[in-house]
Amino acid sequence: MSLSGLFSFGWRSLPVEPPDPREHLVVQRPLRRVLAFTGRSIDDVVNDPVVKREVLGYYKLHKQIQRAGEVGDLERQWNTIRR
Repeated sequence: MSLSGLFSFGWRSLPVEPPDPREHLVVQRPLRRVLAFTGRSIDDVVNDPVVKREVLGYYKLHKQIQRAGEVGDLERQWNTIRR
């Protein structure tokens, strides 16, 4: 009789599942989102400087909003409210 059998008290250890090696990637294409929002094509952006500035402004706005969301998430993660 083994020592583990003497001290197990009838409990059996569950098999440990190996971690899932697959990763899920979320592909983000902010320029395509901005172009879809403005209703412009990449040809419009290349050929018209006014459209280029418009799309650039929306792209910068998109980046600012994204960064603000990330900062908010990090602040909530690090500064949790303890009760």
